[in-house]
Amino acid sequence: MRHFGHISPIVRKDLFHQEPVEFTLSSPARTLAAALGATLYSPATRPQLAADIRKQADRGVVSMVLCLEDSISDSDVLGGEENLVRQFAALDADPAGTEDLPLLFIRVRTPEQIPDLVRRLGGQARLLAGFVLPKFTESRGTAFLDAVAEAEATAGLPRLYAMPVLESPELLHLETRAPALAGISRTVNRYRDRVLALRLGVTDFCSVYGLRRTPDMTAYDVQIVAGVIADVVNVLSRADGTGFTVTGPVWEYFRSQQRLFKPQLRRSPFLEEGVEELRTALIEHDLDGLLREIELDRANGLLGKTCIHPAHVTPVHALSVVSHEEFSDAQDILRPERGGGGVMRSAYTNKMNEVKPHRAWAERTMLRAEVFGVAREEVGFVDLLTAGLQV
Repeated sequence: MRHFGHISPIVRKDLFHQEPVEFTLSSPARTLAAALGATLYSPATRPQLAADIRKQADRGVVSMVLCLEDSISDSDVLGGEENLVRQFAALDADPAGTEDLPLLFIRVRTPEQIPDLVRRLGGQARLLAGFVLPKFTESRGTAFLDAVAEAEATAGLPRLYAMPVLESPELLHLETRAPALAGISRTVNRYRDRVLALRLGVTDFCSVYGLRRTPDMTAYDVQIVAGVIADVVNVLSRADGTGFTVTGPVWEYFRSQQRLFKPQLRRSPFLEEGVEELRTALIEHDLDGLLREIELDRANGLLGKTCIHPAHVTPVHALSVVSHEEFSDAQDILRPERGGGGVMRSAYTNKMNEVKPHRAWAERTMLRAEVFGVAREEVGFVDLLTAGLQV
């Protein structure tokens, strides 16, 4: 699979200076963590789940979470587990094959579910990328991670990854935050090769104080949440080689029967009025706040995003593509002859590139360029969004 792999090669060639690379479940963990992109959540109880997965893959989704936790009621858990077993069997039996399936994760409630589900999936467990671990803390985390390791070994799988969700009240409350983060850090570092990424449960954070952001507000406008995000990145996503990928919080707003504002995309995105029409459409569909939040995610060190509606996927991916200007700056900073440091004017002659302070940014940018690609110099967000939607 690859990002923007659902659009034609001819269109990709017109859009990208450097196209996104292909990757599979066997690719290096560093590549997979960066490539998660918009991770689409779906209740595990959906009766046509296998068909849904195929449909979303055809629309550009590269990672999905099939949820047995908060998205379904307590009484539906057993039925959800049985449905997952049926749906994985249907995916495996499909003549279309399994090579183009998204990275599939199951969000469980308890550690005991993990080896049990892998056993029940049987041979279809090879289609599974791993598990999402809810309400992750030091006291809960070890049992979950041990269960993933046990399931992998018992089933003889090459690798099952874990994605802990940081959403417990201990992280939100000021008096317990520092020790909670330290404990989580100790736990995930013991299982570093297994932890693919850390996810933020901002909806759970808000619930502790009875808060809910409106469609015109980002998570960063809720100061108590912004403080937690900053501290998670501070402790768990450092750029010194010890950090993990931390993904952005869910955007929970969408319009019923949304048609992805396609009528507004009939006008050429290269024309000023076309851009303005698209901007208006984004606001009308409650996605203007999403776009601002994605930008703030990246500015604050997060990569990828939890999504609960397909309409959110293409905007996340379009804004994850590296611009030609970013790529040019990163290349200049990382040139071997710059190893000793120094300062130079950017090739776009609009900023200073200081080699040593900007090196970590440049390395992260090049990783993002690998998995999401680099846009051509004249190509912007609107062009990428348009191409991603008109399929």
